[in-house]
Amino acid sequence: MAILTINRPKSRNAVNGAVARGIADALDTLDARPDISAYVLTGAGGTFCAGMDLKGFLTGDLPVVEGRGFGGITEAPPKKPLVAAIEGYALAGGFELALSCDVIVASSEAKFGLPEPRRGLVAAAGGIMRLPRRIPYHVAMEIALTGDHYPAARLYELGLVNRITEPGAALEGALELARKIAANAPLALAATKRIVIESQDWSREEMFARQSAIVNPVFGSKDAMEGAAAFAEKRAPRWKGE
Repeated sequence: MAILTINRPKSRNAVNGAVARGIADALDTLDARPDISAYVLTGAGGTFCAGMDLKGFLTGDLPVVEGRGFGGITEAPPKKPLVAAIEGYALAGGFELALSCDVIVASSEAKFGLPEPRRGLVAAAGGIMRLPRRIPYHVAMEIALTGDHYPAARLYELGLVNRITEPGAALEGALELARKIAANAPLALAATKRIVIESQDWSREEMFARQSAIVNPVFGSKDAMEGAAAFAEKRAPRWKGE
């Protein structure tokens, strides 16, 4: 398990080019490590992320990595499960980073929103495409068109936020959930995440064939044998990612 922290608290962790490249590089490195099965994405200084660094935008410092999108993640999320730990604000690109994660844990005081239209911009880092797939259409439209801030409790009611914590405890809650995820077999986790995401576009006729191409290597893996052996021997499995 690993923690990725956006560390620009004086700018409310607004994302510039350096942050985007740093996230992309870190995820590339961690995805290649067999000893890491899950990640937590958070922000320093009591807030998650206020979105794109607008001052950087004016000078041409774009927070985008080619092939990876905004923040080095929105167009190509990591293969392994990613948990967002959200305190304070997750606004604009910050909300879009959260939507790129697989699970969201938020403080009761956290606020979400897509205020891009208030700045003459559009939430083009996946926000207005992902949000209507996660919550009811009309609510997604309200969030996207008003640019207002919405409390974590409201998004929890809608099923977008998985868990609510006390203020200051979002990271602890996210780590607890990430540890539970990371206790499972890494190959199985990666395959499960891939199927959940990709199967949204599969037809009924092709879905089991496409699933088989992903899961068959898992069923033939050393970890699958280890899982069965551990069950039979009544012990904890020792995963190797093989």
